[in-house]
Amino acid sequence: MIILHADTNHPSLMKKLEEAGHHNIEGYEQSREETLQNQHLYDGIVIRSRYKIDREFIDAAPNLKFIARVGAGLESIDVEYAEAHGIKLFSAPEGNMNAVGEHALGMLLSLFNRLNKADREVREGLWHREENRGVELDGKTVGIIGYGNMGKAFAKKLRGFEVDTIFYDIKGGIGDDNARQVDYDEFFEKADVVSLHTPLTERTNQMVNKQFISKFKKPFWFINTARGKSVVTADLVEALKEEKVLGAGLDVLEYEKSSFESLFGNKKNVSISAADPIPEALRELMFMPHTLLSPHVAGWTKESHEGLATVIADKIIAEFGEGDKK
Repeated sequence: MIILHADTNHPSLMKKLEEAGHHNIEGYEQSREETLQNQHLYDGIVIRSRYKIDREFIDAAPNLKFIARVGAGLESIDVEYAEAHGIKLFSAPEGNMNAVGEHALGMLLSLFNRLNKADREVREGLWHREENRGVELDGKTVGIIGYGNMGKAFAKKLRGFEVDTIFYDIKGGIGDDNARQVDYDEFFEKADVVSLHTPLTERTNQMVNKQFISKFKKPFWFINTARGKSVVTADLVEALKEEKVLGAGLDVLEYEKSSFESLFGNKKNVSISAADPIPEALRELMFMPHTLLSPHVAGWTKESHEGLATVIADKIIAEFGEGDKK
């Protein structure tokens, strides 16, 4: 097959496909419009998040057999339309689930022990011991929303702690030795920590809002390594001020571009400019001492870089076999 690679990935991806007899085309510099003009030439496309694969794109690709996203979710693809046209879809949550689990745990421990705040203060010559007294994870109830690959990876990391790990998921009967499945009523009653591990869907878009937060019976710590648009930032900030949320670790933000490459602007690595003022809720969030922020890198490790590529290559080869090796 002729496979277009719209984004750069670990070199093992193209190497494995080439060894399997397929032909790789590097389209890293092509705009979406340029790709559309030639899309009829390709049998498959490999993307990360640079642009959306919508109906227009699919209609311009009569020979397209598959779309592979080197990542966990498929929200940048019109899944229903693609499947209706017989196009196979691949993603690779198995490739970075361990990285996400470790990142979520790291954020939680840092928040509990005020490590980010204490580090900044010591560098400024401040020695505040009582103000940085930590909280222990042992004895807490950790609640996970979404028990797919990422939620399960986080639950596995928690096994070394004396915690009660519970989860809520729309699919029933998926509990295991690492976590116990509960209904929302029990989840809202018992959770001391809430960690989000859901894809972005109509149901999860702006799910964590004022109404959602008000249902919890006690203040909780919040971790989001899933999707930024699942959280209404202004409502989270209000809950932090009112101490309904004790602290928040956010690897993803509501204001991210759909490509996940920046907060504002169109250029990679350009986040904030005079033309793109910071929303007030984000500005407040950035200066709160009990928040921890990272730039959508929970699944972004050296190991997962290769792992994602390997999973995608293996799935393509398993589905379509090997090409002409002559």
